[in-house]
Amino acid sequence: MTRLSTRLNPTPPQRHPMRMPLGLGRRAAGCLMLLLGAGAALGQTLCSSDGQAPPVALVERFISAECVSCWQKPLAGQRSAQTMALDWIVPSHRGDDAPLSAVANNEARLRLAALAQPTPEGQSQIVHPVIGWPGASLRVARGLALGGYVGASITLRIPSDVTPNLPLHAWLALVEALPLGTEGSPVPRNLVRNVLQPIWNGHSVLQESASWVWQDMRPMNVPVGTQTTRMQMIGWVTDATGRVLLAAASVCPPEHDE
Repeated sequence: MTRLSTRLNPTPPQRHPMRMPLGLGRRAAGCLMLLLGAGAALGQTLCSSDGQAPPVALVERFISAECVSCWQKPLAGQRSAQTMALDWIVPSHRGDDAPLSAVANNEARLRLAALAQPTPEGQSQIVHPVIGWPGASLRVARGLALGGYVGASITLRIPSDVTPNLPLHAWLALVEALPLGTEGSPVPRNLVRNVLQPIWNGHSVLQESASWVWQDMRPMNVPVGTQTTRMQMIGWVTDATGRVLLAAASVCPPEHDE
């Protein structure tokens, strides 16, 4: 099989995509509203989760960067229209010499650590039921990719009479939506390219008339080789015990073109 990296990412991505030189970070932050609003300014709709049915289950698939066959033979899992799957490629001890190294990212290791799960030798899978939160909503969105960055946001609203179990942990993944058949995969995949991990507590909440609002808006680095027309956002929120309370995924309209 052709090495996966030749299709998805011909050059290795930055190993620390969230880290930027101070000057560049400030410039990127200053352009955040442009990144998020450029679509509207150009008459194009932002990619967001507005109007989408929220997922009832979140499936996380972890594949070692050593295991090409795992990409071609995923573990059996829960599949339905309301099940959202993410694909993490976990770096191996061989680094750039591993077959799938070009699409591996260190955030996969951080996610496994947060789940108290070991690094798989081949592949592993975790299915999280989405508990749901009456009266609450989660929204994710992104803008256009400009200069190697994309503006991304995640917003949680809960009724003002609810006392959440703080802190709340938000996860916002920039994924590349790959159709069935990509590099021999028998299933569509949402390949995780970059991740934001806000932690929300009582100091970061805003109060509206009928709800509490937590929100994070940041520029995200787009790794080299990512097809920007396939980019989507998948977000979820966990409580202090690690349960997935809410999840959301963006959808771009067919006419969206970058």
